[in-house]
Amino acid sequence: MIEPISLLMGVHAHQPVGNFDAVIEEAHTRCYRPFLRTLHRYPEFRFAAHFSGWLLDRLQDKYPQDMVLLGEMVARGQVEMVGGGDCEPVLAAIPLRDRIGQVNVLTDKLSHSLGARVEGAWLTERVYIPTVVPALADCGMKYVTVDDYHFLCVGKEPAELDGFHTTEEDGRSIDLFPISEQLRYRLPFSPAAEAVAYLESLAHEGRRAAIYFDDIEKFGIWPETYDWVYNRKWLEQFIEGVLASPHIRTETYHDFHARSTTGGIIYLPTTSYIEMNEWTLPVRAAGIYDELVQREKREGRYERTKPFVRGGIWKNFFMRYPEANWMHKRMLALSERLTTLPKNGRTAALTAHLYRAQANDAYWHGLFGGLYLPHLRREVYCNLLALEAGHAQAVVKLDAHAALCELDAYALSHNFGDVLTQRAEHYYSKLEAAPETDHAGNGIASPHERIAFKSTIDPADVVPDSRPRRLFADAWQRLDDQVAWPQYAVGEVKAPLMRATFVAPLDGGEVMKTIALAGRTVQVGYRLRDVPGGRFFVEINLAMPSCDGYTGRYILADGNIPCGFGQELDLAVVTRLTLDDRSLGGGLRLTASRPITIRACPHFTVSQSEAGFEKIMQAVCLTLSWPIDAVLQELALSLEIVADA
Repeated sequence: MIEPISLLMGVHAHQPVGNFDAVIEEAHTRCYRPFLRTLHRYPEFRFAAHFSGWLLDRLQDKYPQDMVLLGEMVARGQVEMVGGGDCEPVLAAIPLRDRIGQVNVLTDKLSHSLGARVEGAWLTERVYIPTVVPALADCGMKYVTVDDYHFLCVGKEPAELDGFHTTEEDGRSIDLFPISEQLRYRLPFSPAAEAVAYLESLAHEGRRAAIYFDDIEKFGIWPETYDWVYNRKWLEQFIEGVLASPHIRTETYHDFHARSTTGGIIYLPTTSYIEMNEWTLPVRAAGIYDELVQREKREGRYERTKPFVRGGIWKNFFMRYPEANWMHKRMLALSERLTTLPKNGRTAALTAHLYRAQANDAYWHGLFGGLYLPHLRREVYCNLLALEAGHAQAVVKLDAHAALCELDAYALSHNFGDVLTQRAEHYYSKLEAAPETDHAGNGIASPHERIAFKSTIDPADVVPDSRPRRLFADAWQRLDDQVAWPQYAVGEVKAPLMRATFVAPLDGGEVMKTIALAGRTVQVGYRLRDVPGGRFFVEINLAMPSCDGYTGRYILADGNIPCGFGQELDLAVVTRLTLDDRSLGGGLRLTASRPITIRACPHFTVSQSEAGFEKIMQAVCLTLSWPIDAVLQELALSLEIVADA
C-alpha cells in the first residue's frame, strides 16, 4: 500500500513598501482576490500563507471582505498563517534587535487581526545566515522554510529532503523545511494534471512530504498567468486533482511538524536560492558562472554538481551597487541612533519608519528586486529622513570627484541625490536573443525562461556611465576638445560640516571648488586660475519624482515653461532655472552668478523584470558650462530647495 504524500503548500504575498496604489489594486484583482476566493471553496485543501505586514495592513484597509475570507479559512483550520519580518526585511542585513522587533510585530498583527497562532516563519528571499536562528527562536518560531538548494550544498540527497531537519546557533534551535525547486518551477507553469502526476510519483517513491512555498504572485500577476490560472482553470484543476488523488493529502506545516520527527541535525551555509546567488555576482564573474552552469547542463552533470557550482551571497549587492550600500549604511546608523534615545523617546512611529526603511526590495536587483525602481528607493529615503530633522542635508563624498551623493529636503521628505548610475549587467547578453516561443500548448513559460521587452532597447541604452551620477561633478574640455576630469584633493573642511574646499590641478593652473550649505541652499563656488582656455562643465544629476510624467517641468526666469523633465532642453545664456515637480510638491531653483549654458536631458537605465526589459527614467541630468576666457575666473552656483507653502 502506498502511503499518501503530504503536500505542504505555502504561498508568499508581498508588495514593496511604497509601491503604487494601481499596482496593488491590480495585484489584488488579478491574484489575491481570485486566489483566496478559489481556495475558500475547497475547505479540505489545507495550505500555508505568508503576507508581509505592510501588505496585510493595506489589504485589510482597502479590501476587508477578502480578508474576512482569509480569517474564516484560518478559523476552520484550512490556512496556517506564517510569520516573518513585518516589512519584509532581509533578516541577515539588519541588527539583531530589529530582527526580533520586526518578527514580533508581524506575529502580533496576525494574532490580533486573524486570530492566528504563528509558529513558522518565511525567510525573505530565503536569504539564510546561521545568525538569524537565535532571533527566530527567541520570537517563538519553531520552523522556517529555505530552499532545498541550501541542503544540497552540505551534501544532502534529494530523497532525504521530504521533511525537516534541525539546526542550532548560540544555544537556540529551529527546524528547517527545504522548499522543492522542482515544485517551484512546476507550479503553476506546467499543466495541472502533470503537476498532480509529479506529486503522485513522489508518493510512489516513498516520500513523506512535497514542500512548496513561493510567491503567490505567480498565480495571476506574472506574465500569462492570470489567463492560465483562472480563465483556463489551472488552480481549480490542480486543487481538484490533488483532492481526488488517493496518494496525496494536503497538510499545514504546523500539523506535519507536530506529528513528524526531525531528519537530524544540519548546519546550512550562508546562501539563498540558486538564481539569487547568480544575480549577486559582478558581471564578469556572472559570465563565468553562467558558462560553467551551461557546460554542466550540456554534459548532463548539472543536477549532480549544482550544489558545488556556487554563486555569491546576498550581501554582495552592497558591493555591486554603491547606492544600495549607502542606503543600507544610512539605515544601520539610524537604527543605532534610535537605540540611544531614552525609552520614552523611541516611539512606535519612529520604529515604524525604521522598519519600513529596512524593506528588502530597494536594496537589490536580479529578475526581481527593486533597486532600479526610483519610487522604491524614494520610500526608503522618505522613512530615513523621517527619523532625522532639519531644513536640508548635503553629503559630499570626500573623493576625487568632490561631488554630492545626497541632498535631502526634509520638508519634502526627499533625497534629490538618489540617482542610480547605469552599469553593465550580465543579463544584457540576452538582448540579442530571440524571444521565447509560445508555451501555451504545454504549460506556460516561467519568467526565468522568457525574453520579453517592455521598452525598445538600443545598444547605446546599455553603455555604462563613465563615473557615478552625482551632483556637481566637474569636467574640463581643453582647446583641443579633449575632456579631463579634475582630480580633487580635500583642502579644508570646517566643522560642523557646513563648508568644504577642494583643489585640483589643471595643466599648470588649478581649480578651487567650495561647497557650502546655508539653510535650504547648496552653494558651490569655482575659482579657476591660470587654466589654459577651453570650457568648464558641471554635471548635476537630480532625482525628480515626476520623472518623465506630466507633473514635472522646467520653468524659465520669465515664467515660461519650455518642456517637461522627460524631454531635452538647451538654453544658451541663462542665469536661472527652476525644476518644478508637482508630484513632490516643490522642487529646486538653480541660480548662476554669470550667464551659463544649460543642457538638460533625462537619465535612463535599462533593467529586467518578470515582465521583460525596460527603460526607467532615474533622474534629470543638467550639464552647465561656460568658456574659460580669463586668467582668473570665478563662478558661484546655488541650488535652492523650494517647497510649496
